[in-house]
Amino acid sequence: MFARWGRFVYRTRWWMLGFSAVLLGLSIGGLITGGNLAGNGNFGADLPAGKASKLIQQEMRPNQATSSSSEMTLLFGSSTLIATDDAFKSALEQAVAPLETDSRVTSVFTPYNVPDPSNLMSRDKHHALVEVQLRDKSSAAAKYFHELLSMVHPGPLTVVATGQVPLNDAFNTTLESDVQRGEVVALPIALLVLVLIFASVVAALLPLGVGVLAIVGGVGGTLFLGRFTDVSQYAINVVTLIGLAVAIDYSLFIVSRFRDELAAGSSREEALAITMATAGRAITFSGITVAIGLSAMLFFQGTFLASMGAAGAIVVGIAVVYGLTFLPALLAVLGPRVDRLRLPWIGRRRPEGTGAWHAMATWVMKRPLIVLVPALVVLLLAGTPFLQLRLANGDVDVLPPSNTARQGYDILRSDFPGQNQTTITGVVYYPDGSPLTADHIGAVYDLSRRLAALPYVDKVQSIVNVDPSLTRYDYVRLYSDTTTQLPAALQQALSLGAGPHIVLIDVVTNKDYTSDDARNLVRDVRAESVPDGQVLATGSTAFDLDVVDFIVQRTPVAVAAVVLVTYIVLFMLTGSVVLPLKAVITNLASISASFGALVFVFQQGHFSDLLGFTPQSIDPSIPVILFSIVFGMSMDYEVLLISRIQEEYRRTGDNQGGVALGLEKSGRLITGAAAIMVTVFFAFALAQVVIIKSIGVGLAIAIAIDATIVRILIVPSVMRILGRANWWAPRPLRWLHDRLGTGEIARPSVQQPAIP
Repeated sequence: MFARWGRFVYRTRWWMLGFSAVLLGLSIGGLITGGNLAGNGNFGADLPAGKASKLIQQEMRPNQATSSSSEMTLLFGSSTLIATDDAFKSALEQAVAPLETDSRVTSVFTPYNVPDPSNLMSRDKHHALVEVQLRDKSSAAAKYFHELLSMVHPGPLTVVATGQVPLNDAFNTTLESDVQRGEVVALPIALLVLVLIFASVVAALLPLGVGVLAIVGGVGGTLFLGRFTDVSQYAINVVTLIGLAVAIDYSLFIVSRFRDELAAGSSREEALAITMATAGRAITFSGITVAIGLSAMLFFQGTFLASMGAAGAIVVGIAVVYGLTFLPALLAVLGPRVDRLRLPWIGRRRPEGTGAWHAMATWVMKRPLIVLVPALVVLLLAGTPFLQLRLANGDVDVLPPSNTARQGYDILRSDFPGQNQTTITGVVYYPDGSPLTADHIGAVYDLSRRLAALPYVDKVQSIVNVDPSLTRYDYVRLYSDTTTQLPAALQQALSLGAGPHIVLIDVVTNKDYTSDDARNLVRDVRAESVPDGQVLATGSTAFDLDVVDFIVQRTPVAVAAVVLVTYIVLFMLTGSVVLPLKAVITNLASISASFGALVFVFQQGHFSDLLGFTPQSIDPSIPVILFSIVFGMSMDYEVLLISRIQEEYRRTGDNQGGVALGLEKSGRLITGAAAIMVTVFFAFALAQVVIIKSIGVGLAIAIAIDATIVRILIVPSVMRILGRANWWAPRPLRWLHDRLGTGEIARPSVQQPAIP
């Protein structure tokens, strides 16, 4: 099938190049007309905290809804003046005066126009807050908030913008710069490595060109996907990272095999047919395995992970399409000219059965157990830090410490009273009645006192915590008696804290919102009960807890499904039931090592000064993303190596010889491809957003381990121990494999030996 495809591409090479031009045009169209990226989208809407939050929005009065507006916080400061000085007050009021008359601003709250200014002044009084409510949602406000800031002239004061809109803008702009930085660093180094591998400038430029085309197609497809569903802003980083790596990887093997076949005396058409039957088939299966790995993220529907999995699958699919159409068509046109601009002092071909890779494989297979056991021990020890993993949603800390919006947020949290507190919102829900009956008010009163007695609770706020002098009997009488005129304080509390079927109870603690103590408070709130009703909880801590639980609960199913489907695909490739099992086990070992490095660096904080980040708990999405990409990429190398080993084994009938020759002929390419991938991933390790930085570092470490310890040491030693059992399958499965026709195609001139 693949050989026929190669001949078809040769005969229709100009049509294939035209098809590629059309695909590029569609990709550019996707870039121009695509939808907007939506951050985390509606992540969490179907979680318990999300349902409680939705209930609040439905029940509370329209004037309490905040979904259509956004805010920014201006932090004014002075090293000499204090906020109570007339000069400070005058400068601040003059600075924000233009905002108060702007139609895009709905309200401006300063320490000088609110009843209680204490929360808007820092403890040392050298900073003051101004809360600016904007008319539009954050995504729309991001387009004009810089213009609003330019209208603020602080005079003798300093001013820093933080809060919802500036922080969101900081995320978006930082992610964009991370992508640009990664490309600027990765592309020149990748070109240099390709030149060293091919010893030809023309041959080296081809994979790089396919990589750029794949990125354009992947980004265009991702933005087009954004027209129909929420797509995370992280998706573009992942698409660029994966697309560049796999496109160069696949093109490297296609170009190398085509050059080898031309050098062996094949015509262009025959060289292309053999290239597609071997390398083309390998990259197709490799693309399938990478896409399967990325499909693990599709098990987390309702989260931004699903969109990232879909975006990754899109760019991998486009890379394979270009690798099977545009690249072979261009090779058919170029022919021997692919070796133009050669570097004569490198890249000399050695006779078969010689070279460092052949010698390494032979050395390993002479002492397989001595090599295998220490290699596995190293991988297992490297993975031990993962046992200390702590998951928590990424917060403002994922931005670099040098970011001004984050600096303002840090000052806000550390210097202003009440800003470092965490509020857990309890929702007492009476689905079949009013919460303001005598029995229900009494139950809410009792519940609020039980919650106030929990550890680490600073205070509880609700409709039954307004006046300490009022007793349980007083609250029941006042709220349940509709003929009584309520005091103003109780009326206000009722309008803010109760709806037709709900009562809100805010539990305030000084513990960080991702801390175990805060999470335990959420669990305690949810463990409570009231007659005739339900007790729910929402807020940042509740969402954090629910997201972590959601991902942890679904991860085993996602991993099992990916492993099973990958096993089936590898069986279709090899016709063996043994090699896929070996591949899965070794890949899981290398993944555990990269996960251990992730915890060692980003949670425990090693090299934090060098890499420029704040040590923190691991965002729950990162292990899922890493597993999805690393498992697919590891299988990528497995497919490329095993397919070449299988080709040599079928040609010679010798297991050890096939392993040595397969490693000899693909080892240099796999190492070169791994060097390019590690370069690309480490380029993204220079990112300023911690999530992207951690993904880049984790992937770079995983690929380095996979291309060295796994492919050079573990694979040859395991295949030597297993011997001819590597290629074993029960007779019915072997018959099925033969019927599917997905097995390796040998050269037409070579008799294919039977496999026992």
